[in-house]
Amino acid sequence: MVAIRLADGSERRFDQSITALDVAESISPGLARSAIAAKVNGKLADLSYLIEEDSELILITEKDSEGLDIIRHSSAHLLAHAVKELFPEAQVTIGPVIEDGFYYDFAYKRPFTTEDLATIEKRMMEISRRNLVICRKEAERSAAILFFKNQGEHYKAQLIESIPGNETISLYSQGEFTDLCRGPHVPSTNKLKVFKLMKVAGAYWRGDSKNEMLQRIYGTAWLKKEDQEAYLKRLEEADKRDHRKLGKQLDLFHIQDEAPGMVFWHPKGWALWQQIEQYMRQVLNRSGYQEIRTPQVLDRSLWEHSGHWENFRENMFVTESEERHFAIKPMNCPGHIQIFSQGLKSYRELPLRLAEFGSCHRNEPSGALHGIMRVRAFTQDDAHIFCTEEQVQSEVIQFIDLLKQVYKDFGFDAILVKLSTRPQKRVGSEQQWDDAESALKSALEAKKLDWQIQPGEGAFYGPKIEFSLKDSLGRVWQCGTLQLDFSMPARLGATYVSEDNLKKTPVMLHRAILGSLERFIGILIENYAGALPVWLAPVQVAVLNISKNQMEYAQEIEKALSSNGIRVLLDLRNEKISYKIREHSLQKIPYQIIVGDEEVNGNIIAVRNRLNKDMGQMTVANFIECIHADCMKKL
Repeated sequence: MVAIRLADGSERRFDQSITALDVAESISPGLARSAIAAKVNGKLADLSYLIEEDSELILITEKDSEGLDIIRHSSAHLLAHAVKELFPEAQVTIGPVIEDGFYYDFAYKRPFTTEDLATIEKRMMEISRRNLVICRKEAERSAAILFFKNQGEHYKAQLIESIPGNETISLYSQGEFTDLCRGPHVPSTNKLKVFKLMKVAGAYWRGDSKNEMLQRIYGTAWLKKEDQEAYLKRLEEADKRDHRKLGKQLDLFHIQDEAPGMVFWHPKGWALWQQIEQYMRQVLNRSGYQEIRTPQVLDRSLWEHSGHWENFRENMFVTESEERHFAIKPMNCPGHIQIFSQGLKSYRELPLRLAEFGSCHRNEPSGALHGIMRVRAFTQDDAHIFCTEEQVQSEVIQFIDLLKQVYKDFGFDAILVKLSTRPQKRVGSEQQWDDAESALKSALEAKKLDWQIQPGEGAFYGPKIEFSLKDSLGRVWQCGTLQLDFSMPARLGATYVSEDNLKKTPVMLHRAILGSLERFIGILIENYAGALPVWLAPVQVAVLNISKNQMEYAQEIEKALSSNGIRVLLDLRNEKISYKIREHSLQKIPYQIIVGDEEVNGNIIAVRNRLNKDMGQMTVANFIECIHADCMKKL
């Protein structure tokens, strides 16, 4: 007798061992048709899984989040099957699920083309219609290695050889195609109906640049055709908003091969940067932070003491001078501790909040670089709060308030919060970790934030909170962070004199709101599709004359606006006014002032905004009030 407890709390009893699919059929034929996998005692399994003892069972359908992942994983195998049928000499490697889809890496003698992708996708649909049953079987490790070697699949054989121990290997077959996989999978190929191959790119075997280059085919898969169409529309819109394209179109920045992963900021881009930096500087000043500046290059010995040389060396740019080894700083924290340690500190001076727009360099792999979103040279709105353990919770609460206001000013109201707790490898006592995690949890609860816990994802030196933004397309960007650090202040000898006249090590809170300014600017560009809010726009107003008769008046307007702190562009070119209006509209300048003879005679201006709305005629003084009010609103 086998007792099965279902998700609704009900229980069913069977005289003998039974598969998950049979349980579904015993409930209803409709459930059996919609089920694609199962969760037995909390572990995902195929519908063919045989339940031999009393168990808890959850049937996974296409509507469940796990169901969509299983469909995408099975679609990756469908892709591999199609490639092997069309290109028998190709070798298959790995094919995991990724956000919104999947990929599979192949070794093949020539590059796959766009035409190949269309052919492969067509073959995938044919295999789907064959309704092939997907079967799991197990094999001894040595037998599985031999099987794949005999098939000419040397990468698969290497994968099995790298699996530690001597565990049984699970294989999945559909028709004549067999792949190495832990599963689970959909029961048959006809469950895979909505998918599309997106692109092909290069990828190193096992992600190591020392290994051979493979070809990675990316795809997406969905439950319904409407879902896929909506996703493709989002991609189309995201492509229009690509910060790299808009950066060039709006003349903000560029990147070139001579400085990989480093940004050349043009005057307009640097004007945007300065608006953000000055805004953040005002926010920090109001919040009790003291701005500092630390050296770019520091001796190896400091990085050894901080632990970075041992754990982060491959990501650091290093140099040598007069037989001393130096590194360009990849982060600001060790330098901030040096400033804290100058002079004896008292508990009365804590919390001490030190901030720096710190320029950092990290030797990121070239393949990971992406516009200004992922670079090698970047600037952080970095700060470190040195405090006592008793002050941690109040400092976290103040930081959350500050972060929420900053995000709101930039137009982001949706914030996702995650708390990462102690990992297996860590420093500090269990009591310290208990107190630290409790302080962070209490702060999040005090602010009534919805948050998720990430067990074991904290840094080795302390727990952390991650803050992510959701943009206008619903994409999530992790920006802000607050990390609690027991370790580095102690490693670098930072102390303060406590109330009972003892030397103690301060707790250090690493915190950033924007993260990398480069990346945050990229997020802003894409979120607003280049049409930045008035207070951020590099050029807020373009002044255009219709003919040379209005040149002097246009210059007077430009001078009046500039003297009132407005960023203005004066366009006196001998071009048709319609041409100039269109050109500045494409530049997404918030306002255009057009002056003709009527405006000169009336000592007024005609104003239109970037939505092509005619705002009518007004005086320069009224317009200045209008634009200042716009900037005060932030949005």
